Amino acid sequence: MKKQNFIKGSIILMASAAAAKLLGALFKIPLTNMLGGVGMSYFSCAYSLFMPVYALTVTGLSTAVARMTAQSTALGMYENAARIRRTALLLFSAAGIAGSLFTFLTAKPFCIYAADCPEAAPAAAMIAPAVFFGCVTAVERGYYEGRSNMYPTAFSQLTEGAVKVIAGLFLCSYVMENPQQILRYFPQGTDIRAVAAAAGILGVTLSSAGAALFFVLVRIFDSRQRPEGEKHLMSRRRIAAELTSTALPTGISAVVTNLTALIDMGTVIGCISYFGCNVNVPEDVAVNEIPHFIYGSFAGIALTVFNLVPSVTNMLGKGILPSVTEAWENGDAAALKKRTMQALLTAAVIAAPAACGMAALSGDILHFLFPKQNAEAEVCINALRWLMPGMICLCVSFPLFSMLQAIGKASAPLKIMIGGAVVKLAGNLLLIPFAGVDGAAISTSVCYFAILAAAIVVYVRESGITIDIKPFAAVFYSAAMCGASAFLTSELLRTQGMGRLMVLSVSTAAGAVVYTAALIATGGTAAGYLGISCGKIKTCPHEKMRTGV
Repeated sequence: MKKQNFIKGSIILMASAAAAKLLGALFKIPLTNMLGGVGMSYFSCAYSLFMPVYALTVTGLSTAVARMTAQSTALGMYENAARIRRTALLLFSAAGIAGSLFTFLTAKPFCIYAADCPEAAPAAAMIAPAVFFGCVTAVERGYYEGRSNMYPTAFSQLTEGAVKVIAGLFLCSYVMENPQQILRYFPQGTDIRAVAAAAGILGVTLSSAGAALFFVLVRIFDSRQRPEGEKHLMSRRRIAAELTSTALPTGISAVVTNLTALIDMGTVIGCISYFGCNVNVPEDVAVNEIPHFIYGSFAGIALTVFNLVPSVTNMLGKGILPSVTEAWENGDAAALKKRTMQALLTAAVIAAPAACGMAALSGDILHFLFPKQNAEAEVCINALRWLMPGMICLCVSFPLFSMLQAIGKASAPLKIMIGGAVVKLAGNLLLIPFAGVDGAAISTSVCYFAILAAAIVVYVRESGITIDIKPFAAVFYSAAMCGASAFLTSELLRTQGMGRLMVLSVSTAAGAVVYTAALIATGGTAAGYLGISCGKIKTCPHEKMRTGV
């Protein structure tokens, strides 16, 4: 498979991420319709334990392996790149086993004492093996990404998404359709929704195993010889130390990112239990279940829709990392600025209209996606609107974090995310008592705005380049026109008695047309606004790779 440049690699990754996210939506939306708000609370509580462990052990791996592989490849050290892969597999497979054991052993205590949701314990236990499979997959993805070959990552994502949909929905639906047969194997009084949530989350574990198996097959059938090049090899100890020093700060940053989910879980359930909240709930939801119903609705519906676009633009960070690493290693300021503007503008061009359109059509979108959960959707309509500014900031932050790692500032995202988590916690505690779950959404947007602002300041300072503002202004103006046209079109169609699907389809099309026209009118395309003037770039002494063996 041939090496790809940034644009081609990013397109491959974003297309696969979009397809994988579509598969994820095909999993999460029917799952939410089956489990309801309370059942999704069990599912989300299990994820709240799993994600920090997964983030710590997995998230930084692909970036660390990709960065070291890209460095070795740029210097012609192909044998060294292979040694990096082998060392990473040994080191982080052990970390994955430890993470899986930790998740399994702490599942019950966490759900009882931290989440006040003992019903979520089976689901938390079922997802534990996914940590190990995730580590193996992350190493393999990072190796190919570092060689600027994004196809293995893309196909593994599709494999993972397909297995999740098939296995997860089948298992969950089987449990929900056969409650008497299933509950015979559980203690009396067990909530069938808790068992169904565990069955659904088992599909996530099987999907991670499927992605790992995909790379096993790739290794079996990939018999090509590595090209000749520099024979110098780094010691395994030095490789392990450098991988850890890069992956650990990134992993801790991801843990802090996932702390927002833990913060939401604790503060939404806790604050609503103490202060109360005026929402309409179904008659079958008991008074003591209302906080879990609201949290489950927010996490299972609003945050699911919120994460659709960031999961796609996250691939820009993976696509840009090899190019930025090469430009930084070579001291090429022009290439560094060009890649920076490409990544940030592409993220903004995708995220800004999506956010404005989703804010304008939030009610129609949620009721269309979750037709069986009208009460849960109503809880989330305003919350989704408040989340949209944060979605834009999060989408643009992803490539910034990857570029900070590429220029050797892997610890910077950690410090930035810690500050963001503090903002999130303070915002939740201040706003939820007065605004309910909308307060959690507002604090999320404030949190990601603070993170983006800090990331821009640090990257500009450390890289020595400048970021042009004019193209971003054109993008945001065009996005505002997109949202306004979508909203006005939807209101007009509703007065004509049109159905929800027709309203969504025509309004989305109208917004897309206006957005494209506005971009053309302002000249605000990403390609048209790439900067050509560059500041000084700090020299990176890449010769250090050849020493200290």
